[in-house]
Amino acid sequence: MTEKDAPTFDALHVPPEAFEKGGIEILRAVVIDGALHVSLRRAFDDPEAFGMMIADITRHVARIYADKFREEETVERIRAIYDAEMDAPTDPGTTSALS
Repeated sequence: MTEKDAPTFDALHVPPEAFEKGGIEILRAVVIDGALHVSLRRAFDDPEAFGMMIADITRHVARIYADKFREEETVERIRAIYDAEMDAPTDPGTTSALS
């Protein structure tokens, strides 16, 4: 396989504040051939903190779609599919500890 044929990975940039203050990465989500792959760190003592994190991420997503949809509409659309997916997963996936 040549370098030209090698698969590419389009990673996001690290938030600048992480370089200034430090931190730990707790979630990395990657889409490969249409399927979600996740690396996750058990970073909080209480799993409820992940609920707060998911809510914060939802608000960030709503802001980046604000050029197409009202933020409130995006939040509601995400909430609706979240609830449906929690009630009847289209793919429950698997989870295993690697480290």
